[in-house]
Amino acid sequence: MSEFLLSFNLTEVATAAMILFAVIDIIGGIPMIINIKQSAGRIYPVRATVVSMLIMVAFLFLGEKILKVVGVDIYSFAVAGSFVLFFLALEMILGIKLFKEDTSINNINNPKVHSIVPLAFPIIAGAGSMTSILSLRAEFEALNILIAIIINMVVVLVVLLLTNKIERLLGDVGINVLRKAFGIILLAIAVKLFSSNAKFLFA
Repeated sequence: MSEFLLSFNLTEVATAAMILFAVIDIIGGIPMIINIKQSAGRIYPVRATVVSMLIMVAFLFLGEKILKVVGVDIYSFAVAGSFVLFFLALEMILGIKLFKEDTSINNINNPKVHSIVPLAFPIIAGAGSMTSILSLRAEFEALNILIAIIINMVVVLVVLLLTNKIERLLGDVGINVLRKAFGIILLAIAVKLFSSNAKFLFA
């Protein structure tokens, strides 16, 4: 336990938090959140945040074990994750849609259900965020990633509570600028993640 606590590194926390913030893209997802809110009548911000956090934390500590069961090492997953982050960044920068989620669940008109599916999963804790978490495990300590997840969940909760106000404050132009800025950062991170892990595959 003491070794776990001693692994705290502020730089790793800040980097991991920024990566997850860019991948989750809760600001860019405001229009989608509003759409869910309108179709369901309301959403439950605390419920959605807690479920998202539980999914991410579970994947942080169990994801690597799952990979071992299927015979995949963390470096291979990190390289694969870098490609996912690369395409997510292209989505954000170019304003295109490469990943399509199943929206058939939206036909269920239940706000409690909508707060979990599709809001908590896969919009917040989606394939991108879970891939990023496992990819980060190849370079960062689990404690620092855990703190980064908690920081992002606080941000998610605030955004969910203030969605309408934030949308009016930023406007369409502000949201688009944020998406493109974090898209460029995410693209650079994807390149670094690939270069730092690909060498282990050929060592």
